[in-house]
Amino acid sequence: MEKKPIKIMDTIFRDASQSKIATRMKLEDMLPIAEKLDKVGYHSVEMWGGATFDSCIRYLNEDPWERVRELKKRMPNTKMQMVIRGQSLVGYRHYPDDVVVCFVEKAAENGIDIFRPFDALDDVRNLKTVIETVKRIGKIAEGTVCYTISPVHTTRLILDKARQLEDLGIDLFCLKDMAGLLDPYTAYKIIKRLKKSLNVPIHLHTHDTCGMGAMSCLKAVEAGVDIIDTVLSPFSEGTGQPPTESLVMALKGTPYDTGLDLNLLAEIADDVREMKKKYKEFETDMGGVDSKIMVTQIPGGVMSNMAAQLKQVGALHRLNEILEEIPKVRKDLGYISLVTPTSQIIVVQATVNVITGERYKIITNETRELLRGGYGETPGPVNPELQKRVLKDEEPITCRPADLIPNAMERLRKELKGISTSEEDLLTYALFPHIALNFFKRRTPELNLLESN
Repeated sequence: MEKKPIKIMDTIFRDASQSKIATRMKLEDMLPIAEKLDKVGYHSVEMWGGATFDSCIRYLNEDPWERVRELKKRMPNTKMQMVIRGQSLVGYRHYPDDVVVCFVEKAAENGIDIFRPFDALDDVRNLKTVIETVKRIGKIAEGTVCYTISPVHTTRLILDKARQLEDLGIDLFCLKDMAGLLDPYTAYKIIKRLKKSLNVPIHLHTHDTCGMGAMSCLKAVEAGVDIIDTVLSPFSEGTGQPPTESLVMALKGTPYDTGLDLNLLAEIADDVREMKKKYKEFETDMGGVDSKIMVTQIPGGVMSNMAAQLKQVGALHRLNEILEEIPKVRKDLGYISLVTPTSQIIVVQATVNVITGERYKIITNETRELLRGGYGETPGPVNPELQKRVLKDEEPITCRPADLIPNAMERLRKELKGISTSEEDLLTYALFPHIALNFFKRRTPELNLLESN
């Protein structure tokens, strides 16, 4: 059998940290580990995007742009990778094209090599500006389709979306299993079909929430996958990724041998295990299998947040009713995936339906915007009666939503005049205006004087 070494992307600084310790890992704890990780020989290390940007300025009082620059210095031999929410970048709403273009350009200038854009609705139009910008500036674009289970999410749909992404010029394709729902034999079937259909390398991202992550990775390897996502063992399993060391060992001596040094990985894992002790108060997952997710499809973080919020308002006893309502709302909203921000839209609307005692008596702003087409085209058709009731005489959006958003960079520059001239600060402000201003004031206390003059 011909040799085909499998490449590894480690998620320790982004997805695993986000899944396991609420994205609270500080840069000072990353840097010593980064220097050792640079010697491993990974395909890439995911270290930015998702909730990291928000968490830096909201909780850690760190500049997210500085994080990229410093990690790049410590890891000159390893590609820096980020996940990016398509037209929503690292935020929770669609931004104008000029903001998206500038963000991608600055991310690349600061050190990002590989961009993994995804869209919660898998509307390829929402990935177009990011992918085209990444290609224009000579970086690596990894187009993504989210894996979920519904009557409309067929293998054919995944293949069609993947080919649309390849037509946009992607360099890599990622199948993103954000809830750990991908079982081993389905993984084999889908990867096999993708390998026949696409000309670009295939990358599999999964979680171990349902206990199937490593098994699905192995079957994907047998089907021809090129890259898999793993994480060093202290951050692995449960809502994290499968353990790097275990998969390296499983593939050792086979045609898929990664060539990575298990002794070096074990040494770094010891350092990581010690560092993780600092973040015990933020641990969101004890590493076990959450079998409920196989039934509800609700990611663990969403489930725990929902339970905590219901407890605060004395409604925890309604949880089972809400869990029964969630799939009904998901169907009404076109079988959208349970991933940021659509998971929150479904859960909140289902909760409102149950608590008020009448389905859709109150429509959240986000549900209305989704029914209006403001997030893009849903995977399946929305409930037409519900859409008509909510929109009344307004016609739903059928174009790419960002086509309706005016450019904003010049306006934002005027708003930030006298506070900062940095393009990176401008982008931070564009994404999270109120949080950004508070961050700037903490970083430069004299800004309070500027604002009062």
